[in-house]
Amino acid sequence: MRTSLRSTSPLRRVSLRRRIAALAAATACLVAVAVGVLVHLWIAQDIRDRAEARAFNSVYAAMDVYRRTGALADGAELDPAGLPAALRHPADEQRHTAYDGRVKGTLGPSYWAAQRTAGPGSPVLAVQVNMGPELAGLPRLDAAMAVASLVALAVAVPVAGYGAGLLARRLRRVAETAGRISAGDLDARTGPTRGGDEVAEIAATVDAMADSLGRRLRTERQFTADVAHELRTPVGGLLAAVDLLPAGETEDLIRARVRDLRGLVEDLLEVSRLDAGAERPVHVRVPLGEVVREAVARTGFEAEVEVVASGAQGGPAPVETDPRRLERIVGNLVVNAHRHGAAPVRVTVEGRTVVVRDHGPGFPAELLRHGPRRFHTGAAERGSGHGLGLTIAAGQARLLGAELRFDNAPDGGAVATLRLPG
Repeated sequence: MRTSLRSTSPLRRVSLRRRIAALAAATACLVAVAVGVLVHLWIAQDIRDRAEARAFNSVYAAMDVYRRTGALADGAELDPAGLPAALRHPADEQRHTAYDGRVKGTLGPSYWAAQRTAGPGSPVLAVQVNMGPELAGLPRLDAAMAVASLVALAVAVPVAGYGAGLLARRLRRVAETAGRISAGDLDARTGPTRGGDEVAEIAATVDAMADSLGRRLRTERQFTADVAHELRTPVGGLLAAVDLLPAGETEDLIRARVRDLRGLVEDLLEVSRLDAGAERPVHVRVPLGEVVREAVARTGFEAEVEVVASGAQGGPAPVETDPRRLERIVGNLVVNAHRHGAAPVRVTVEGRTVVVRDHGPGFPAELLRHGPRRFHTGAAERGSGHGLGLTIAAGQARLLGAELRFDNAPDGGAVATLRLPG
């Protein structure tokens, strides 16, 4: 048996495994980009530093040869045309360097180093170191870094996905256990979980919660059963005592109240038997339409019964079920519709489905969210009562393996749908 909630659009979920794999991919990409940029900048700066040092040392060696022999060595020139302006008029005879970003063919960018050959006004000896060939290798280095990053990404994502899959399976196991507990299976447990991480802690917490809920529910069920059994004898005595009263209005009033009390006790006993799993259905093949008509007639309330014709037989095919329990479910739904809803009440039988609808305020939101609960009528506008009718109907449906759904019609009114198993 499943009690439905209001129809809601399914949430679009993204699995934890995909999220972790996407996060790993994004992290790997960011790391690859950061490392590639840093390596590119470091290599470029290193090339410039080495070129500057070579130019500086070359000027020193060329100046030594020039002053001793008057010859130009190591590619040195006197007042070259391309010498940067910052080096063309140095104020002293010290060595100076300057970066030249101009590119002409295969020449450039480059570093210049210059020094005056003598005092002020003397020629400037300069050496140019071309960085073009070394800088030309940077694109190849960038491409190699990109390929290495892609390879690392191709390895990291599956590994992260596998690790995330292990975590997701553990979490899914805990979620399935929690879902079974929420559906009423208080014997569901996650059991021992490997590791001492947060997932193991969650699993242990869920199991402890199920143990606590189970103890409380067993206590509540035992209390209900004990109360029902203890009340049965005095209620029987009250019924016998009522027969001794003189006929009249007082006798009728007392008899009606005692009869209500006996009905409540019988309902409590039925709930306790359903909770304890002591009930066993007896399946026979019966015409569904006739069983529903008889169940409605026994309630004593007016309800329009419509049996939708299907197939060559002109009505629903016979079903294999427990007719007594089926009558109990339909009767409780019809009584609930009259007591807590409003006329007209319609009962529709089609195939293996029985729909009971009233035109009252509809089921309360709490019942749609959590299903029927004993001694909860849900809302004042649904009328008074003990809240056991729908609880018994839900329990009997569960025993028959049927699905019982509670909804509200778009134009108002409560709709209870019973689908018998095939």
